[in-house]
Amino acid sequence: MVSTNYAPELTGIGPYATQLAEHWAASGARTQVLTGMPHYPAWRVDEGYRGVWRREETREGVRVHRRRHYVPPRQTALRRAAFEASVLVHGVLAPPPGRPDAVISQMPSLAGGVIGARLARRHRVPHIPVVQDLMGAAAAQSGIRGGGRAALVAAKAERHALRGATLVGVIHESFVAGVTALGVDPGRIRVVPNWTHVENPSADRAATRARLGWAEGTPVLLHSGNMGLKQGLDVLVDLARLAPDIRVVLMGDGNQRDGLRERAAGLPNLDFLPPAGADDFTDVLAAADVLAVTQRASVLDMSVPSKLTSYFVSGRPVVASVADEGGTADEVRRSGAGVLVAPEDPAALLAAVRRLAADPVAAEALGAHGPRYVAQHLSREAGLARFDALLAEALGDATAGATRTGESRGGASR
Repeated sequence: MVSTNYAPELTGIGPYATQLAEHWAASGARTQVLTGMPHYPAWRVDEGYRGVWRREETREGVRVHRRRHYVPPRQTALRRAAFEASVLVHGVLAPPPGRPDAVISQMPSLAGGVIGARLARRHRVPHIPVVQDLMGAAAAQSGIRGGGRAALVAAKAERHALRGATLVGVIHESFVAGVTALGVDPGRIRVVPNWTHVENPSADRAATRARLGWAEGTPVLLHSGNMGLKQGLDVLVDLARLAPDIRVVLMGDGNQRDGLRERAAGLPNLDFLPPAGADDFTDVLAAADVLAVTQRASVLDMSVPSKLTSYFVSGRPVVASVADEGGTADEVRRSGAGVLVAPEDPAALLAAVRRLAADPVAAEALGAHGPRYVAQHLSREAGLARFDALLAEALGDATAGATRTGESRGGASR
């Protein structure tokens, strides 16, 4: 597996890459991962890995090969390109040893997709990229400086990584059109949704609120996860300014955190919290009254936030300030666990939060749809089984192709 993100990262695609690799290792497969140094969502290399060029680790039966790369503290198209280039160079120069039977690459990393395609071609084995985000669309839609030119370059890299793949996994059907536009035969695309990778909340809700200093009777609106450009978190700062009676909490990290803190200066009802640990993450989510997912209005078909699977587990109602025609809106509607409001509209978002705060019975009923949706569609077992099927199909196709080639040459192939 090639994945820029991996454990000990706790948010984003890292947990999915980790649980998938560990699942295959536990199943008896010799599993190797080529990855970078832990840096997400803070966009700072974790202290224990600073100054390290290469590191080999074994985690839960998985051999992890880490390669140093540039980590931009703030996002521009040029800095993101430097990040991808450094991942690509070090990954190409020092790939994992040995011949694999298949290569899986986790994208949005453009470099990861290109490295995965290169390894698969070198060893003549199946390549299975998994599209978690579309970087070309992200560059165009996220508002990153220089995004227009970056989108063209990113789309070329994605096309290179995807067109020759045996099968392409996408985490949501809203990505199918974008992947098809990159030249991938729709018959080779498989939908493999992410699963919930967190535990159910277990702590007393009132005790958690008291520990966090959240007064009873004060509605708490919480956003958890990456603080980047595409999230458009300015809308939550503006909401806090409009509603001093509501406590707004931004929990997590990211390259926009410092800018958001500056924008929120002087607001006593807006808190910044570090990312919660795995042992109490869902307890903190469950202690809030409403959970927010926000995206810029331009974000349509390039991303479905992984935070949604955790939000649904918590049992709290979700308010999604996102484009109505995007994949995030589709997922919230499908779950039945939230309401949609216009993106980048703090007044509309505030009105939805006030309605839920004023009717706690209705809010509880709405939030209760989340765990049911997870149990029916987003369990870890179901998610991993879908990837088992994807891998088996790719290996089967490769074997069948080799057999057909051997037969056409009048001999056997193995």
